[in-house]
Amino acid sequence: MLTRRSMMLASIAAGVTMNSNTTFAKAAQPSTAVNFDVPAGACDCHTHIHGDPQKFPFFAGRVYTPELASPEEMSALHKALHIERVVIVTPSVYGPDNSSTLYGMTARGATARGVAVIDDKTSESDLDTMHKAGFRGIRLNLATGGINDPNVGRQRFSAAVERMKARGWHVQLFTSLPMISAIKELVAASPIPVVFDHFGGAEAALGVDQPGFADLLALVKSGKAYVKISGAYRASKLAPDYPDAAPLARALIAANAERIVWGTDWPHPDSVTPPGKKASDVTPLFQIDDGRLLNQLAVWAPDAAVRKVILVDNPARLYGFS
Repeated sequence: MLTRRSMMLASIAAGVTMNSNTTFAKAAQPSTAVNFDVPAGACDCHTHIHGDPQKFPFFAGRVYTPELASPEEMSALHKALHIERVVIVTPSVYGPDNSSTLYGMTARGATARGVAVIDDKTSESDLDTMHKAGFRGIRLNLATGGINDPNVGRQRFSAAVERMKARGWHVQLFTSLPMISAIKELVAASPIPVVFDHFGGAEAALGVDQPGFADLLALVKSGKAYVKISGAYRASKLAPDYPDAAPLARALIAANAERIVWGTDWPHPDSVTPPGKKASDVTPLFQIDDGRLLNQLAVWAPDAAVRKVILVDNPARLYGFS
């Protein structure tokens, strides 16, 4: 596995280290109060920690560079949202180095779980250590890396399932609906849970009849896939309430509420480097009001019992919260 030191040296050699004088904005904090009773044990199933790059250097091959986001800021977010548990996901900017995620998990303690990124240098011993620390899945980030070839997607998914099946971890994918359609038979046959990020990559403006969404619904209905109704601003351009995401969320919940989890996607990284900028230039975080975002869950799932399934029961089962 790549070490932090080796990646730092690679970054220096590539000339992509960050300017130590860079001024970072604060990661978003909610400005709207939550308007429903959040059940005890609720979980934000999709967050990231961006630590000090002097301690947690970014991957030299990254396609963007985010602003920083600390465990303390994340805890303040969840205190405001009345959310007790969290799942921290290693973002693509760290490659297969999960140190920053572990830093956030350690700061949070027993209420945190992690989803890692690994490569062929990650040993079984490494995975044993990660399990003891609270990691419960691995992420295949196909979308940010621009991987659209179904053959590549199938190969990577199959390899991940093969690696994880004896361990009982899940495989999480950030990808698109066309890729989900291309691997649906593999997902249906998977011996371990499969989780799709951010509405499965559906585009809210295209509605529930868009190509591939029926395949996603079928996998959810059969119990073969979980979907994170997270990062609504990724699916929709209609801020701040993203009303066109509501039909997608409702359809997924109606298909099988026991396979739906919710997440903020805090600190809301913009994974697209603007034209004329380099991947090593800092791209500002989106300033999303997560209180208002959480309030949309009550619109998508008006029944408090269904919200408890989504916020508490499903994450407890998937991530092993006791």
